[in-house]
This record gives sequence, C-alpha cells and structure tokens, in this order.
Amino acid sequence: MKNILIPTDFSDNAWNALLYGISFFEKTHCTFHIVHINAIDTNVSGEAAMYIAPEILEDTVLAESKEQLKTLSKKIEQLPLNVKHKFHFKAIYGFLTNQLKELVKKKNIDLIVMGTKGASGLKSVSIGSNTGNVITKVACTLLAVPEDATYEKVEEIGFPSDLNLAYDITILDTIKDIVLLKKAALRLLYVSNKGEELNQNQSKIKNLLLDFYKDTACTFHKVTGKKIDESVQCFTESRNLDMLIMVAKNLNFLERILFRPTVEKISYHTKVPFLVIHE
Repeated sequence: MKNILIPTDFSDNAWNALLYGISFFEKTHCTFHIVHINAIDTNVSGEAAMYIAPEILEDTVLAESKEQLKTLSKKIEQLPLNVKHKFHFKAIYGFLTNQLKELVKKKNIDLIVMGTKGASGLKSVSIGSNTGNVITKVACTLLAVPEDATYEKVEEIGFPSDLNLAYDITILDTIKDIVLLKKAALRLLYVSNKGEELNQNQSKIKNLLLDFYKDTACTFHKVTGKKIDESVQCFTESRNLDMLIMVAKNLNFLERILFRPTVEKISYHTKVPFLVIHE
C-alpha cells in the first residue's frame, strides 16, 4: 500500500495533477491524502501574519476549505471506480513546507504529487515557486506534473546525471521499481562540454548504473552542450520522453536543470512530468 500526498489549491492545475497521480498508480494499492493548506502569508519584512485563534480558524478559513474539499470529493466519486484506491481529505492552516514535512512523517508518505505552472514573473522559477520550495525543503520524493500533461503511458524515462556522485541503493531501487511498474525503458543522460571525456570516477559511476539496470531496457547517452537545461530539453524532445527522473542529493545539478532566475523560453518541464527522488 502506497501513501501518496496531493496538496491542492482547487485549481485546474491541481486537479490535473490529481488525475495524473490516480492514473499513474491505477494498478497499485494506494491511499491518497488530499490536503488543502491555507498558507500563512508573510508581510514585506518577512514576518508571519497575525496569529489566528483555533476557534476562529475552524469557523472561517478551515470551514470554507472543508466545503471545497467536500466538492472535490464528489468530483472524484464521478471518476471510474478503482477499488485499489482510498481517499482522505484534510484542511490545514500553516506554513506550506512545514505542514507538508509533518504530514510526510505522520502519514508515512511515499510520494508527493504536485501540479506545476510555468514562470509568471521575473522572481518566479520555471516550475513555480511552491513546487520549487517543496522540492528543496521537504525530504520526500515528489512527482511534479505540468499543467498541460495528461497521463497516457510511460514508455521512456530520462535520467540525467553529471555522474559525479554515487547513488544510494534505495534511490536506484526506487527508479527500478518505477521502470518495472511501467515496463519502461530507462535513458541515462550525461551532458558534456565539447570534447570533454568522462573522468575515472564518472566512468565508474556510469558502469555501475548500467550494471544495476542491466535487467531493464537501459541505454547510456552523451549529449554535448553548454547549457545543461537546454541539452536536457533537446534530448527530452528528440526522444519524446514521457518522464524525467532526478535525484535531490545533487541539488546544484538539479537546480541547473529546473530553476531559472528569469523568465525565458518555457522549458520542457512545463510539458513532461518529472520525479525528484530524495534519500
């Protein structure tokens, strides 16, 4: 039984992520914990907004959220019945990442599924600031679902790596589980500068990965390019990948792929779901 946490703000984007999560785990026994977090705002100076007494909270903010969750529950009931799936709903008030950390621990969560939106302002990151915060601050594997992504099949999965850090066996097993669950092919991807060869350590990690996944359809690909994010995007589009997998352990590498300081051309990660695995 998998425990899957799906934060919702009741937007179309969040509904799309929920549908994707349900479809992705169609053949798996799952409990979906759907939570609406009324996030505490911070003012300009960075201080938290005024404290709200619990009884006032119940009668105002949370009461409205609970009504919206009831409506969402009825919407889910209209979907084709899957006896392998259970749903729990919860409304909370607090800081988004703090509340998610608590829920991950309390409910023994295996995976968070969140919708992402493209950048909408100069200070925004390409994948949306909420999802970006959760990826970097909540130690739980996260499936980020772009607003236009619809689940059809997962046949090819990309795994970009700079091959500098060895991966923990639990991370490699998690990737293998997904590859086997979907009967998918795994494409290991290394982005190099022109004429750059793998060093001894990188060659060792490459061979360890190929050996670990030898029982699956796994191939290694080397792409030359100056910008990692653009090279990964080109590879994703040329191979028509259905999903990307990244490891949070190497945060610097991850951020070079996912985060952009300014709004540029909307990248692949507004089209292809990506899974970020934490140890």
